Amino acid sequence: MSRRFHFIMTDVFAESKYAGNQLAVFLDGSSLSGEEMLQITREINFSETTFILPEEGKDGGYRVRIFTPGSEVDFAGHPTLGTAWVIRKHLIQKPVDKVVLNLNVGPVPVTWADPEDENGQGFMRQIEPTFGEQLDAGILADVLGLPSDAMDSKWPVEVVSTGLPQIMVPLKNLDALKQVKVQRDLYDELILNREAKIVLAFCPGGYTQDQALGVRVFCDYFGIQEDPATGSGNGCLAAYLVKNRYFGSDAIDIRTGQGYEIGRPSTLALRASRQEDSIQVEVGGRVVPIAEGYWE
Repeated sequence: MSRRFHFIMTDVFAESKYAGNQLAVFLDGSSLSGEEMLQITREINFSETTFILPEEGKDGGYRVRIFTPGSEVDFAGHPTLGTAWVIRKHLIQKPVDKVVLNLNVGPVPVTWADPEDENGQGFMRQIEPTFGEQLDAGILADVLGLPSDAMDSKWPVEVVSTGLPQIMVPLKNLDALKQVKVQRDLYDELILNREAKIVLAFCPGGYTQDQALGVRVFCDYFGIQEDPATGSGNGCLAAYLVKNRYFGSDAIDIRTGQGYEIGRPSTLALRASRQEDSIQVEVGGRVVPIAEGYWE
């Protein structure tokens, strides 16, 4: 007896079709093995594909596994937001203001200010950020193929995690960000003995007037040369900005732009604030439906 798997494709952190970050969501992957999930992900070849296990929620949330073409990951931002949208639209099938995803990293809630608005902006609350080592800026300049004076020395190069450790790299301006060309041999050397495998470079001033920062994210280790919209990375960035008071404040509410260099313009909303000894982080955006079908 053949198996057929219902899936939905969306663009996440997109203002229109064919922008943002592509996502495939399988509505019930409970009969698939982890190896089969990875094979399907590689065949689709989006930066991530998710599998809901099973399609009925329980324990206050929906169990979801996230795969890149390289491996399974414990957390990723655009798959969380996009999968929550699919659950609300195709499984719950009624207006709700919150969907909880039970990921490998733990439960992650996604909320909508207006449950009636299917095209409205959703926000995911990420887990408490942790901060790791600070790295030498010169090493990261070499990895990114930039001169040392492209680095913004006022701010540290720092590892941050909200479930997936990433290296935050501050650059001086958008020109420097656009010139980044990752040197793969130096990248491989950088991540060899580090838990953080992803490099996020950012700069003041985005690609449009409403964007406070420009962002590029590189994650060859996971089979993704450059990611067009990274919810986990922007969550780490939000925590970094508050911790280091990048904007001179203990709270931020900004938009960032990403993916422009690879033809997938994306807009992400970042909200974060310091609450006593912790930092609360939310990353939001819109989800645009693209296709629906069955996997044989």
